[in-house]
Amino acid sequence: MDRGLTIRRMSAEFFLELLAREAPAVEFEAPVLEARAAGASPQTLERLEYGKRIALRIRATLERRARREAELSALFDTAGDLAGLRDLDAVLEAIVRRARRLLQADVSYMTLNDDERGDTYMRMTDGSVSAAFRRLRLPLGAGLGGLVAQTGMPYTSGSYLSDDQFRHRADIDEAVGEEGLVSILGVPMRLGSQAIGVLFAAHRTDHPFAKEEVALLSSLAAYAAVAIDNARLLAETRAALEELSAANEVVRARGDAVERAAQAHDRMADLVVRGGGVADICQVVVDVLGGAIFVLDDHDAVLAAVGADPDPADLAAVADLAAASRASGRTVARGALRVATAAAGAETLCTLVLRCDDELSALDQRILERAALVIALLRLIQRSVAEAEGRVRGDLLRDLLDGRVNDPQTVADRAKRVGVEAGARHVLVVVRHEADDETGRRRAAFWAASHAAAAHGLSEVQGGEIVLLLPGDRPGEVARRVAHELGQSLGHAATAGAAGPVDELGDLTAVYREAKRCAEALLALGQAGGGAGVDELGFVGLLIGDGNDVGGFITGTLGPVLDYDAKRGTELVQTLDAYFGCGGALAKTAARLHIHANTVTQRLERVGRLLGPGWQEPERALELHLALRLHRLRTW
Repeated sequence: MDRGLTIRRMSAEFFLELLAREAPAVEFEAPVLEARAAGASPQTLERLEYGKRIALRIRATLERRARREAELSALFDTAGDLAGLRDLDAVLEAIVRRARRLLQADVSYMTLNDDERGDTYMRMTDGSVSAAFRRLRLPLGAGLGGLVAQTGMPYTSGSYLSDDQFRHRADIDEAVGEEGLVSILGVPMRLGSQAIGVLFAAHRTDHPFAKEEVALLSSLAAYAAVAIDNARLLAETRAALEELSAANEVVRARGDAVERAAQAHDRMADLVVRGGGVADICQVVVDVLGGAIFVLDDHDAVLAAVGADPDPADLAAVADLAAASRASGRTVARGALRVATAAAGAETLCTLVLRCDDELSALDQRILERAALVIALLRLIQRSVAEAEGRVRGDLLRDLLDGRVNDPQTVADRAKRVGVEAGARHVLVVVRHEADDETGRRRAAFWAASHAAAAHGLSEVQGGEIVLLLPGDRPGEVARRVAHELGQSLGHAATAGAAGPVDELGDLTAVYREAKRCAEALLALGQAGGGAGVDELGFVGLLIGDGNDVGGFITGTLGPVLDYDAKRGTELVQTLDAYFGCGGALAKTAARLHIHANTVTQRLERVGRLLGPGWQEPERALELHLALRLHRLRTW
């Protein structure tokens, strides 16, 4: 091999060339093997090994982000298909095809429930080669698909033919065997609380399905359910128009209602495509139906209100109506209130409450239900985008916390890509929360990602711990604000410890340790639900802080007394030190200082005015005594 080429292949730049042309992972071993064969020095081999590891890590990150971008793109494409729904078969075929491509499955297919026959049948396939498989009908409860259709719950099987978690039938097993399927994932397609079918992804080899794959297929199943329901709604509208064609006035009224519904649907779909928010969707409903409307999230917090602020009496009545709407999958009315909900599995994504004195027609109720579904889809999309962005921000913050990124230019470039100013002052906050279920943890992660993005900071989540890097120079204020806002969002206590500020982004390992110890100290001191900076914990902060700011502790504790002595030449500090040294006995203090007991009393009264009430309480007295000892040592 040419020596110049060999030298180039033994350089770190060669890995960049491999990354630039998206070379397979095996090619990254070549420079190391060639260098070893050429008898390169240990230092060269070590440098090449390091370059290879970094390049492979970058390659994996790029692949992961590309895969996530493809998933989000497919979801947005599917939303576009729904917005321009004309041919139901074409939309369902696109969803099934996307499911197969995104999950890299061998076969994807969809079954729908047949209420008249009480079973479920094959509706659409992609990648299937067996005619018997494409003609399958499954009794409810039979096979994996029948079980999903009956229970409305996702199921996976790593080895279908030998799996005993569901009831086998000879004709189903025969068709699955003819198709050669081994691993199968099935998720329900839901309209409200009703499962209308199942969306599948299957492999002809052993393939354990990850939770991300289940979530992605569930999102596509939700789109499929919307497409089917939209087609059903349009079919119902056409049928209604045909039935009322004999009565001209009724036809006109019905036509107006249909037009109004179609315009509302189009406006809502257009808003989603153009990036509108929850309040924009609510405005469409108010424009079409009148009245006032507000939207609640899954913790009954108000997401948006249009027309009027929520009445406390309405808020109190919503819980029962929302439960009835979830159970029926339809709008529930009581008095002037109209309530519609949208859920994903067991999670209620939103509750739409309309206060309107007029009776709503069935189509008007469908507008309300469609608005709830659009808002739910919008929240799912926002959550997916926030999670994707949060992962990018979390990667940078984790690298800073672990000290893996030391080059200032690299840090500045990565920070700029996520809207963070690397040269500004930042505070590091560690938050511990008490939400111990999956929904609570997901909500906490979503809050952290959204809060960090809005504040132009960084966030990283690990279990019950949230780490935030936020602009600011007052750690205590930032910690208290974070603890309060996160606690309100979760409905559980959140405890925040903060450290810093840091003047520029770099290795945050030591600052992270301080903030973490600060949060742990707050919990140990029984201050759960609060927030503080290390410098606000008194002598506790002095003990847990890496900086050990003795001067700051002394000034923060004795500052007014020290200043008074310095300006007036008095001996208040000496008197206070002697007072504590004599166990608080006035007579002993006076004897030690060779002054009258009344003079001691007068000096201590002056100290009390300078330090404020409660200075002789045990905890405060301990800090004062410690500060006096440290001041004496510094003076010596």
